[in-house]
Amino acid sequence: MRSVGVEEELLLVDARSGEPRNLASEVIRAAESGAVDHAAPSDDSGGSLGPELHKTQVETDTPPLEGLADLDQALRAWRERARAGAEEVGARILASGTSPLQGATEVERTPRYDELARRYGLMVAEQLVCGCHVHVEVAGDDEGVGVLDRVRTWVPLLLAISANSPWAQSLDTAYESYRSQMMMRWPSSGPLPVLGTPDGYRRYVDAMLATDVPLDEAQVYTDARLSAEHPTVEIRTADVCLDVRDTVVVAALARALVETAAREWADGVPAPDVPAPLVRLAGWRAGRHGLTADLVHPPTGEARPAADVMAALLDHVDDALHDTGDHDHVSRGIARLLADGTGARRQRELFEQAGDDEARARAVVELSRLTAGERDE
Repeated sequence: MRSVGVEEELLLVDARSGEPRNLASEVIRAAESGAVDHAAPSDDSGGSLGPELHKTQVETDTPPLEGLADLDQALRAWRERARAGAEEVGARILASGTSPLQGATEVERTPRYDELARRYGLMVAEQLVCGCHVHVEVAGDDEGVGVLDRVRTWVPLLLAISANSPWAQSLDTAYESYRSQMMMRWPSSGPLPVLGTPDGYRRYVDAMLATDVPLDEAQVYTDARLSAEHPTVEIRTADVCLDVRDTVVVAALARALVETAAREWADGVPAPDVPAPLVRLAGWRAGRHGLTADLVHPPTGEARPAADVMAALLDHVDDALHDTGDHDHVSRGIARLLADGTGARRQRELFEQAGDDEARARAVVELSRLTAGERDE
């Protein structure tokens, strides 16, 4: 079975006002101190809590894992480590693709981030977004590129499932995932073309770097890519999910898509040569509507009801899900999301009821409780 690991970017917000707080270094320091040892993940063989582009963010990552129950446990453990560290300094963690409320934010001061700020200007200061990146094990670059060529039309559906950024800087954006729109501002973002071989992938990335627009290979922000550090394909389309259960569904589907694509590559099934601009349009629709309206149906390229497209996705990865034992878990998760909505729906419900700043602050605190898996007694 292929292992899977997940990176989650989390916002830090004031425990009372709900506004973003520039406390990343303090939260990480508190989380690493003896004061919150009780919050340590049960498996210290991998995973981490670290900084991100903005001081109002931290990033967690899990070790590579195979079982969905283990992944769920690791995600909750690292969120708990971050939550406990934030609590020590008067903050809370929030799993949202954008900051619902407006607030002053600062970019982390590192040589790399300083160069990003110099190169891209105001865009970097405004780029307060939180994603969920899924790493799925592959056997090598040949298989990895074969996978990239065959998952590209399907990965926008992971954005639809994870959509969790309808509000940004105190404004209703009208998008289910406004983070996806913010990510499109990076000149190195978007879908890859079909590349065929590792040499083709390498030539494409080198051509991007030769323009001197991306700072380095780590800034190749494509929807999916080969990891430069691990033998994995990294799928980067999803918003960070409000509910850990949704993160697990996204990760399980990402693994199933990789496994299905790898089998197609090994069997010589041609990759669908859908032009990258059309894949980008599918991603736009997923970010605009989530699961609330039509999505682009990958086999046909046509707009179809979200439930029909989700059924096509499950059918596409059916064998892979059965082989890993994930079929029932994922099917139930998709049914729940279609019935109850994504994190974006929960955000909208809370903010539509919030008529003033105090009520909006309470809404953010409630979202932070859901992030941490807190339940009413």
